[in-house]
Amino acid sequence: MHRRSFLAAPLLSAATLRGQTAKPKTPPLAEKISAFGSQWQVIQAADWKVEGDEVQLVTARPQQADPRRPIQFALAEMEPLGKFTLEVEVQRSKPKGSLILVYAWQRDGYFNYVHLSDDAAGKVEVHNGIFHCYGGDRVRISPKEGPGTLLSEDWHKVKVVYDASKGLVEAWVDGQTSPSLKGIDLSLGAGRIGFGSFFNTAGFRRWKLTR
Repeated sequence: MHRRSFLAAPLLSAATLRGQTAKPKTPPLAEKISAFGSQWQVIQAADWKVEGDEVQLVTARPQQADPRRPIQFALAEMEPLGKFTLEVEVQRSKPKGSLILVYAWQRDGYFNYVHLSDDAAGKVEVHNGIFHCYGGDRVRISPKEGPGTLLSEDWHKVKVVYDASKGLVEAWVDGQTSPSLKGIDLSLGAGRIGFGSFFNTAGFRRWKLTR
């Protein structure tokens, strides 16, 4: 009778197991830029170029994969806003691209944003609409009916109106809106605002905020 010998598999420590399953941390907003008369928290100031009343996001950071939500945006150092109208001109990257306008930001991973793109939501459902982040992946909170908005590489006039008492945000691009640019969320309320992109470069100028 022969005895079989087995090599015992090494036991993994609890710390190692946690390290293998832990979600990646969002890079901290550790630096600042000055633009539009305010201070803005960013991951790295070198990712941004400010010239007069124009801000260019010159470095596209990979989108966060798990959870899947944008991280490359400038966050205003100001009190939470429960009601505002934002007017700004934006420019997407070439030959295709998209950008975001953040609102109702409360803490890392808890915010909403307006996504503007050359793609229609009916073609790419995670583009051109209103999105909600609540500790996990971003989810769409607006219908998919409506055309793409940033159809050219020119500058486009954007208007965003938010009212936390109704949870309602509406956006217009070059004076036009659609169901895809209207969303409702009552879970966050007042929050900070920002601008950036999911995974592209982008330009912003003539920022006007009315509270």
